[in-house]
This record gives sequence, structure tokens and C-alpha cells, in this order.
Amino acid sequence: MTATPRTVTAAVVQAAAPLFDTPAALARAEELLREAVTGHGADVVVLPEAFLGGYPKGLDFGITVGSRTPAGRELFRRYHAAAVEVPGPEVDTLAALTRELGCHAVVGAVERRGATLYCVALFFGPGGYLGLHRKLMPTAAERYLWGQGDGSTLPVVDTGTARLGAAICWENYMPLLRTAMYAKGVDLWCAPTVDDRDAWQATMRHIALEGRCFVLGAGQYLRRDALPADLHPVQGDAPDTVLINGGSVIVSPLGEILAGPLRDGEGILSAVLDLDDLARARFDFDPTGHYARPDVFSLHVDESARATVRGV
Repeated sequence: MTATPRTVTAAVVQAAAPLFDTPAALARAEELLREAVTGHGADVVVLPEAFLGGYPKGLDFGITVGSRTPAGRELFRRYHAAAVEVPGPEVDTLAALTRELGCHAVVGAVERRGATLYCVALFFGPGGYLGLHRKLMPTAAERYLWGQGDGSTLPVVDTGTARLGAAICWENYMPLLRTAMYAKGVDLWCAPTVDDRDAWQATMRHIALEGRCFVLGAGQYLRRDALPADLHPVQGDAPDTVLINGGSVIVSPLGEILAGPLRDGEGILSAVLDLDDLARARFDFDPTGHYARPDVFSLHVDESARATVRGV
């Protein structure tokens, strides 16, 4: 008897939200999640890095080595105010939506926790809010905007049919992070990003092959006219200047592109994932199982929360 295929429909959203306008960003996230589920039949939806809170591409926040400007401090104040708190009303709204739609979602956001901001991936499901992952290492100049996450937010979510995990943008280049996530049995590797380079496609396909998992890469598409008029990105002020040019993609566990890469505009990519392809792909390679050499290599992962002050 032939077994009934086990499938999940996955969607990756390529879009951006208005910078410094949290209500508008939330409304856009709701609209896109609803479209992915009702229009594409998605069971799992991924939105790009920093969708809520925004990715300030091309802005320097008045930073030079050893110096900050008053204008840069004011710009950071605006960015800090636009971030979301967890728990908070924006999280509650998205949790209610995924309960209504009966879907799982991974949403890129900027989290405000006290005076520090974190780039995060928020996990939602039919039961509501499920948890978050904080980006372990902000990339380059992101480090003057965002703090570093610790090992306490490396969740892998069991949806009942597949295991869902996330690595944000250049975290995907961290081999030890990838190894830790592979050991948790990730089936659907979600990669919210703003990296729009052609070389990024090789990374998405490599992770699919290395982890023998489906990769769901969701990138932003951002134009200058989505930024407030008083900002001046280094790329120029022409309204149609493209600041981030997408590249969203869905890849199979054997590195085959199932959808995308999407360029030159917003959109939603979707694909029906045959979950039995996971076992087929892992037949000859399991990076933390039968293809590992624990007698030669080992990795210690500290998943404790790292608080500066305890007991208060």
C-alpha cells in the first residue's frame, strides 16, 4: 500500500513596512499573513528580518569612531520607540491572528527590552505566541543598534508535523549555531534576512544540503520611498531607489530550488513541501547523526540566560 504523502504548504513573504510607524507595520504584517494563508493555502509563513520595527538600510545614526551626534541620538530615539515589546500589544495581535487562521508564523521584529534593542524572530502558532529567538551576533554596524542574544533563545518548535527553527541573516554563516540547530532536529529552517546578494542563494542551498532540511528564506524588498522624507540613506534620495532587493527563496533538503528567488518587487512565494523528502535526504547524510564523528568532534552549547543582575 502506498503511504499518503505528508505535506506542509510553506510561504515566504518578501516585503517591508514603513519605518518608524509601528501601527502601519503591524497592519501590513496582518495583511500579508492573511494573504499567505487565504491566498496561498500556507500552513507556515515567514516574514523577513526586522519587519516590525524596521531595518534602517543606508542610515548611519551619526556614528563615527569615538563620536556620536545629537541628530544620531534623536534618530535612535525614534528607532527605539518604533520597536515592539515582548510580551506586548503587537505580539498579542499577531497571536490572535494565527489562532484565527490556524497557521504557524515566524515574524522578524526589533524587540525593545529596556534600553536595549534586539533583532528577533517571533514564533506563533494556532495556540498563539510560542516564543522568540534573539539574533546572537548583529552584523557589522548593526552592533551599535542591537544587543547580542544569548543561548536561552534557540527554540525549535514542533508544529505536530514538522520542527521549525530560525536563524536570522548572517547567523546563517555561523557553523556552530547551525550544528546546534541541526542537533535539535530542525525540519523547516526559517531564514529571515535583508541580504539580497546573489551569493546569499548559495548559503540557502548549502544549509538545505548540510542540514537536510527545507529552507524558507524571506527577504525584504525596500525602496527609498518607504522611508520618512527627512532621512537620507547613503544610496540616494530618489524615491524609486531600491535599498533591499529581496531574493526570497524556498529550497528542498537536497538543495533544489522550489520557489524563487524573487527579485525587483514585493510578493509571496509558496511551495508544497513533501515531508517524506526529509527522510529521503537524510538517508546518506545526517550532520549530527550517522555522519557525525563524536569521537573526534564535540560541541558544548550553553543555553542558560545571561542576566547582568540577578535576584532583583
